[in-house]
Amino acid sequence: MRALIDTWTMTKRSLRHTTRSIDTIITVVMMPIAMLLLFVYVFGGALGKQTGSIEYVDFITPGVLIMTVLSGIAYAALRLSTDLQQGIISRFRTMPVAPSAVLSGQALSSTLSSLFSCFLVVMVALVVGFRPEADAAAWLWFGGLLILFTLATTWLAMFFGLLAKTPEGAGAFSYILLLLIFISPSFVPTDSMTPWLRGFAENQPMTPIIETMRSLLTQGTTGPDIWAALAWAAGILIVSYSLALGIYRRSTPLPAAS
Repeated sequence: MRALIDTWTMTKRSLRHTTRSIDTIITVVMMPIAMLLLFVYVFGGALGKQTGSIEYVDFITPGVLIMTVLSGIAYAALRLSTDLQQGIISRFRTMPVAPSAVLSGQALSSTLSSLFSCFLVVMVALVVGFRPEADAAAWLWFGGLLILFTLATTWLAMFFGLLAKTPEGAGAFSYILLLLIFISPSFVPTDSMTPWLRGFAENQPMTPIIETMRSLLTQGTTGPDIWAALAWAAGILIVSYSLALGIYRRSTPLPAAS
């Protein structure tokens, strides 16, 4: 119970920092919405011809949601690294705070803010023509997969936040994940890519997750990639969580007793 209370206290602290940072709100919320509008209204006329019977806004919405999550976790890594560099984490270790609450609070606040940003993106997508075919069960599957992916990548951000030497370096890791978004069927089908690039795009972790989300929203079914999507997301979560806790215990030791 104490660990849960401490985790919620740390979560509220991190959420306050997020809501008070205008540049964070602009990047985490406004940029994904801007990308959605850019692809729909600027590139949609040309790229939409490659998506067949699926409307282009329906095709790209899952990829934009994944991009929204990845934009949010970059700030989670940056905030954790900043706290670590400024000695705030070490100070928490000297206080009667459950050790797991420091990382868990950061992870939970990042997950909540990312999911809220995804909700706003879906609302904007509905305004510009997004028309999902998902029923209640499909929405539950979609929500569960989105939460699992958000938790997995958030703990990956915790790992890089602890590993990086500077806050700027901590946030830069998300560029690698954002690159995977563009080398995937997020904005165009993989059939339109060159053969060597298509081979990579079809066998990287983002692809089954995006394809499953798209199938849930546009067809109301999980599709053939559901187990690969769950395996990738769960695997990333387990590995990232274990690595982050291991580094946290080694990098922020308790002060020696006098």
